[in-house]
Amino acid sequence: MMATHAAGENDNVPRVQVLRKDVTQWVRIMTDSQTGTLHALAGFLRREQVRLTERWMQAVAADADLIEADRLTWEQLADHLPAILSGICVALEEQDLQPVERAIERDARQHGSVRWRQGYRIDELVRELELFRQELAGAVRAFAESDATFTRGHESRALRLIDEALSFVTLTSIREVIGERDRTIAEYTSQLERANRELREQQRQVSELHRSRMQITRSLVHDLRNFLNAFSIDLQLIARVPSRAEAGLALATRQANDMKQLVDEMMEYSVVVGENNHNCIEPVDLPMLFDELVTAARPGIEAKGLHLSARLEAGLVRVQSSRIRLKQVALNLLSNATKYTREGEIELVIARCGDSQWSMRVADTGVGIAPSDTERVFREFERAAGDDVPGAGLGLAIVRELCRSLEGEIHFESREGQGTTFEIRFPVDLKPKG
Repeated sequence: MMATHAAGENDNVPRVQVLRKDVTQWVRIMTDSQTGTLHALAGFLRREQVRLTERWMQAVAADADLIEADRLTWEQLADHLPAILSGICVALEEQDLQPVERAIERDARQHGSVRWRQGYRIDELVRELELFRQELAGAVRAFAESDATFTRGHESRALRLIDEALSFVTLTSIREVIGERDRTIAEYTSQLERANRELREQQRQVSELHRSRMQITRSLVHDLRNFLNAFSIDLQLIARVPSRAEAGLALATRQANDMKQLVDEMMEYSVVVGENNHNCIEPVDLPMLFDELVTAARPGIEAKGLHLSARLEAGLVRVQSSRIRLKQVALNLLSNATKYTREGEIELVIARCGDSQWSMRVADTGVGIAPSDTERVFREFERAAGDDVPGAGLGLAIVRELCRSLEGEIHFESREGQGTTFEIRFPVDLKPKG
């Protein structure tokens, strides 16, 4: 009995192996059949590519919801669709989307980017791809009708691959459109922030300009009132005490000179900051300029009982710059130093600073500048020592504007009660602008 049962089991082993072999052969036959049929479909779609694309474009043109498409040429409308169709054909041949997923993703991203630049909305992008899917589904049905070996299973498999591919294309294109939109929004946001910063800066400048103009008005009114009051007193002195007419005239003359200096400074400043005021670049003979500066500054310095110390470094002969503006810089610095120095000396030094620069230094033993005032000394109408100093308070503002046009670098040191040193470094060879 046991032997009979064992023999029966041995008889079943070959039967199972035969059955497995038959199933394997059947699966291989079915797979080969399906592969061959889908290969044939892929070839059909490639041959029909032009016609499919034309029918799809006609469907897009007839769709009332696709507004942006009406503005495109046929070539612009087609865009990356032929390349995407080629990828779908490969997926059909491989019966798998994965081998061509990267290529389809690249084409879909490019398609989404192009559609964004063409002004498509996301719903328009989705709609045109849906029309493309419908055209491909119609082509699959047409192939099924013309090929008797193309079964319903083949058709189902083909449509599933096409749907999978176009869903992937749609999702990737939408993501690219959203990415482009976000990048555009970020760019616009950045531009708006930059514009807001520029607007705030312009508002600040307008406010500063208003403050400056109000300061001008107050300064002029103040100086004019002082001038007129002093002039009126001098005239009254002459009228009441004829014997002191000479002293009265001297005082009146001094007041007139102070007023003239104020007006001259304002005129000079208006010319320096004028829009049409350009540098006249020329060879500048520094020894000659040095002599002119010493000759012009010495009388005023010595009239206050001060000593002028002047030195020109040997070998520094000629530079390329604007002679008249260099002279303005030096004379304003020397005049400023003279105003704020009661005793001691004024120093003028012109020297070389390396191969590409030279310097102009003006030092004094005057009142100096308080640490709290170092930020405002170059502003218009600022005076470090109060109202008893003649002038409009524009000297250093003029120097700042002149140095800006001459590419000069301003450095200064000051100690309150001990004096101030200004050093300006200019290029040896100043190039004309424009």
